[in-house]
Amino acid sequence: MDSYGLPLLGCFALSSIYVASLYIWNVPSNRDDPNVILKRSISVIAVTIISPYVTRLFLYDSRLTSLSMWELHGFRTEGLWQACVIPLFLTAVLFLGPLCLEGGFIRLYRVPMFWVHSMTDPVWWRNYLIAPFSEEFTFRACMIPLLVQSFRPMTCVLICPPFFGLAHVHHMIQRLRSGMPWNQVLLLAGFQLCYTTLFGAYSALLFIKTGHFIAPFLAHSFCNLMGFPDIDELFVGPTSRRKVFLIVAHGMGVVLWCLLLPYLTAHGLYSNDLYTKF
Repeated sequence: MDSYGLPLLGCFALSSIYVASLYIWNVPSNRDDPNVILKRSISVIAVTIISPYVTRLFLYDSRLTSLSMWELHGFRTEGLWQACVIPLFLTAVLFLGPLCLEGGFIRLYRVPMFWVHSMTDPVWWRNYLIAPFSEEFTFRACMIPLLVQSFRPMTCVLICPPFFGLAHVHHMIQRLRSGMPWNQVLLLAGFQLCYTTLFGAYSALLFIKTGHFIAPFLAHSFCNLMGFPDIDELFVGPTSRRKVFLIVAHGMGVVLWCLLLPYLTAHGLYSNDLYTKF
């Protein structure tokens, strides 16, 4: 197999193993059932442990094979605090409009009982810790080292996301089992494929530029927290003056994110020279 096919085959293997692990259990179709969350969490944790060894099977570039497993997958100390703070700030800038629209939930995080409740909520653990960690590790930290052997780093940003996007199409199964009409299922699947692919590109960029796993992981958790922006709320609730403010905030967030992106993802900020060698 040529040098292009091997990394792609490795990515396909990682993606297939991750999705298949969710269906090895005989569980109800309700993904929010605590029993389903527990069993699927066990599956993806197992995949997270296995994935680095799958990556090693498909590595052939000496610049990568000489690295420790920790370095290869983005666990290092140089530039760590920058990788924790700067990409998270950049992601929050993108959500400036939704943050202004729903700023009340930020006050909720100051209430101790919110955290007590969250620590006992399986859905919270899945959405903000287990799913972001396992997905970022498998689809970014394990796939990008494979792809960068044969493709330019910025090309990897485009190649990696479809594997992540397609891995979410399996949600069609649950929707069909719940009785949702085919046309709605296909519409939702197409929408989900688009936004997960777009996020995957951003997340892949963060991993390549920072060389840290923590950067895409925190961005992923934050995006799960915010959800997809509900534009309808701009035109339903607020008064006219506040409506103008919120529309400006949404637009300003996107503009500022675009302007700041090249500066706040400069690899020098994170003491990251790994991908400058390719």
